[in-house]
Amino acid sequence: MRLSRLAAAAAAMLSLSAGGAALAQTPLPHPGQALYRTQCAACHDNPEATRSPARSTLEAMSYQALNYALTQGKMKVQGAALTDETRGQLINYLTGRSTVTTDAWTGAMMCQGARAKVDLKGPATVATFGFDPRQTRTLTPRQAGLSKAKLGRLELAWAVGFPDVTMMRSQAAVVGNNLFLPVAEAAALYSLDVSDPAKPCVQWIYRTPGGAPLRTSAAYGVIADGRPVLAFSGLDSTVHVVDARTGKALWTKNVGVYSYSLTTGTPRVLKDRIIVPVSQYEIMQAADNAVTCCTNHGFVVSLDPATGSQQWRYDTMPDAQPVRDRGDGKPLMGPSGAPIWNSPLVDEKRGLVFFGTGEANSPPAHRNTDALIAIRLKDGTEAWSMQATENDIFNAGCGPNPPPTRLNCVKETVYRDVDFGASLILAKLSGGRELVLAGQKSGTVWALDPDTGKVVWRRDIGTGAPNGGIHWGIAFDRDTVYVPVAQIGRPLPGGAPIDPKLQPGMYAVDANTGEIRWHYSATPDCEGERGKKAPRCERLYGFSGAPTVIDGAVVQGSLDGRLFVLDAGTGQELWRYDTLRDFETVNGVKGRGGSIDAASIVAANGLLFVNSGYGMFGQAPGNSFLAFRPRP
Repeated sequence: MRLSRLAAAAAAMLSLSAGGAALAQTPLPHPGQALYRTQCAACHDNPEATRSPARSTLEAMSYQALNYALTQGKMKVQGAALTDETRGQLINYLTGRSTVTTDAWTGAMMCQGARAKVDLKGPATVATFGFDPRQTRTLTPRQAGLSKAKLGRLELAWAVGFPDVTMMRSQAAVVGNNLFLPVAEAAALYSLDVSDPAKPCVQWIYRTPGGAPLRTSAAYGVIADGRPVLAFSGLDSTVHVVDARTGKALWTKNVGVYSYSLTTGTPRVLKDRIIVPVSQYEIMQAADNAVTCCTNHGFVVSLDPATGSQQWRYDTMPDAQPVRDRGDGKPLMGPSGAPIWNSPLVDEKRGLVFFGTGEANSPPAHRNTDALIAIRLKDGTEAWSMQATENDIFNAGCGPNPPPTRLNCVKETVYRDVDFGASLILAKLSGGRELVLAGQKSGTVWALDPDTGKVVWRRDIGTGAPNGGIHWGIAFDRDTVYVPVAQIGRPLPGGAPIDPKLQPGMYAVDANTGEIRWHYSATPDCEGERGKKAPRCERLYGFSGAPTVIDGAVVQGSLDGRLFVLDAGTGQELWRYDTLRDFETVNGVKGRGGSIDAASIVAANGLLFVNSGYGMFGQAPGNSFLAFRPRP
């Protein structure tokens, strides 16, 4: 009996010992896990509702991009409570990385011999957001090296992948066979030679001082002293102007004025000035009671192209003043808002600069919110303003009926967030008349008299939504406006029912009358593995990015990563390709496709170029720059 008890005791001790060893081998939670759950999860685990990157997107981002966001960028308020150590723990928990990303892959791709020198003898075919001075987003067959017939039989030529990148948001400038491509999270602009359609190479790389991420597309122009320059802006509101031949900086200038100033729209390069639009992201912070709401507004600056010195500044409204006590002894400030998200349209003949603005963030909603505005090129004074939507006071997180505990939120608002994200077009009709064309996130296309701002016609395609409606851009060719629509929206209170024939997709609108000539309906594709790869594929499948027209064909990407070529005259689908896949790349970096959004589709030397990946708003991230060629 005693031996049995001793054996049992020994067995118990062995069991406890083994259990202790098992406990000792169980890994402790990562120290960044609790930080994520308490500081980040509420937004990033609900990306579509909060308009923030999903956790999966954060995990694919570079260490330096997240570090910048938490110290100097959009998340600096949230990151202020973190120490260097805890910030590093949080980033390491998300990404598994503790060091910055390198461009080691570029060594094997650097141009050799004659291709190493930037050749700017060819004409600039994509010089600004809208390609040409009128911002039509149209290329001829000669400019693109592609015809409509060739666009109907494309195949993938090659792909380039960028390490630790989740969002390909910026459009390249194109001069001859040179592409100047900004990659936001890489904090770099790459000069690519595509004179050999089968083998691209890198001529030079411009890296931002301090590694601040870029944000805008690239603009090209020749300034008064004869220097060819590129202008683009960063997440930190720094404007960069570099020599297009060498990639060497002429100057940099921070144009941010307010606490949340941001540059999004592509600058416009003229001989004697560079026009820079400035937005702000107070809209994403103001629902927090800890934020003094609201003090920021949009503006436009004119900079000397040789030095960066300011020539003039136009403000969309006066600086905010106390409006009333918000209920806790602190003031609610206003007016605020009217950020400028789009790229300026410059009409040098009229001496006017045209642009659209965004919503208000606090009362009173200024007359220049959700408005189309013309200012004088010589001094920045206002020529005219047309407000499209009144009383649109919007802050992410407030809702149309905010609880009384949200002290910065107000009820006296239509709460629609229907700003003008799409850049304006100066269209010349076949009869000789000129119109300013604009697309609004309300789903409305506007046509205005450029001299007076008087509305000539409007076309409502649904009621829109915060992410579209008409989001990033429209195009114009042969008396037709090509209008991508991401979401039709919901009926407005007291408004008319929405025509059930209206669906997300592409609309061809008669520029003379505003009548719809044809429409192509986008439909979701959630079958099989694709349904797992495309986030919320049953909703995120519309056309949000800016279209490109080439030789009577409309090229358009979708939020679920598909690329379409449509006949510009009929809307018939000519070709499609699914970029929501992995790619074998020419630079050896694993390529991943995702949502096609913002601005990306350009062409040169017989190749069609497309960015794939947009890890915002719960959409599919990606890191791929794709080139397509006609099949033999």
